[in-house]
Amino acid sequence: MSTANHPSPTAAPVPSGAWMTLWSSTFAFTICFAIWMMFAVLGIPLKAELGLSDTEFGLLAATPVLSGSLVRVPLGIWTDRYGGRIVFFVLMLLTVVPIWLISYVHTFWQLLVLGLFVGLAGGSFSVGTPYVARWFPRSRQGLAMGIFGAGNSGAALTKFVAPVLILAAGTWEIVPKVYSVAMLVTAILFWVFSRSNPAHLSASSSGWRAQVAMLRDPRVWRYSQYYSVVFGGYVALALWMTKYYIGEYGFDIKTAAFLAACFSLPGGVLRAIGGWISDRYGAHRTTWWVMWVSWVAFFLLSYPKTDFTIHTATGPQSFHIALTPTLFTVLMFVVGIAFAIGKASVFKFISNDFTHNIGAVSGVVGLAGGLGGFVLPIMFGALADLTGIGSSCFMLMYGTVCVSLVWMHYSSRGERPETTSNLIGQTS
Repeated sequence: MSTANHPSPTAAPVPSGAWMTLWSSTFAFTICFAIWMMFAVLGIPLKAELGLSDTEFGLLAATPVLSGSLVRVPLGIWTDRYGGRIVFFVLMLLTVVPIWLISYVHTFWQLLVLGLFVGLAGGSFSVGTPYVARWFPRSRQGLAMGIFGAGNSGAALTKFVAPVLILAAGTWEIVPKVYSVAMLVTAILFWVFSRSNPAHLSASSSGWRAQVAMLRDPRVWRYSQYYSVVFGGYVALALWMTKYYIGEYGFDIKTAAFLAACFSLPGGVLRAIGGWISDRYGAHRTTWWVMWVSWVAFFLLSYPKTDFTIHTATGPQSFHIALTPTLFTVLMFVVGIAFAIGKASVFKFISNDFTHNIGAVSGVVGLAGGLGGFVLPIMFGALADLTGIGSSCFMLMYGTVCVSLVWMHYSSRGERPETTSNLIGQTS
């Protein structure tokens, strides 16, 4: 009987310190992601205070995503070279002061500048992914990276915490102060409970140029394209949904943020399940189904509110087509689940194909996903300003998934033997 998908406990032991490192890293990443996404809520009162357009709101919300994406490649390489523990710790400390200073600025350009520094927190993904992966045997790396990636649920955490802070204090200025202290405390806790293993640095003993040279591999760009949809789309929608609920359904900020968390929470927490599914059924098969589920959901979400009249034999009849808040939230919940699984399955590709360069490759793929998360909110705002159609953001996402499905069909045929071998392993 094949044990490809059912490894025995004795065949792949987990070293001492692995689980403590994983849980401390996951907690740290959750806080980092919550802070990275804080403009999803903080941007609502700022938009009203500064009189921002939808495009400007999208730019404000996406600015931290830009810097957090651009630093992912060097952070991944530094993690390979110097170790994830020290890089993660220093990265968190560097963001504490900029987060605090946001409370004292009241102009758009100042917020954008500080947002770039706060965005460094988002680069923590490219540090933590290779850091925790190397603590586990290959048969469990998908699960380990999935658990760590569940820190994406920080997007939901900020939707629960930030509105409460704003309403309790009566001002948005309290949020950056609380988040700054939270980041400092998290950095200290991470350093206390995480571990280092010098042996993990041997996988990245080559120089900078040697590490970057492997990025010419076309598989890296293929996985980047997948990730720009499942992660970039997740970040963009997580930033946009609170505003969407307020504008489209007229909810207050607390209710809108809570409903938006129905997308963000499964999109983060269930990433661990996506890692397990990818370990069991293979990265290609899992990603393929993720794209199809997303395609159907975005088709339904794209349809704008419509009123039309038809002429029948008995006279004109009018119809109104629109998604109710409940149905809309259910569809977003489904998309959140699909994206959570897809984010894990893409990184299973990486752990399978680039065992000795996980940091560098995850940095590039994370960069592509992050850039998607930066560009999409701005495009959401531009489309809303140009067309006046609220659901235009979902029309754009529908188009990106269509392109992804076509590209995946024609470019990833070489990955299909993986699926076959996994199916054989399951039935042998």
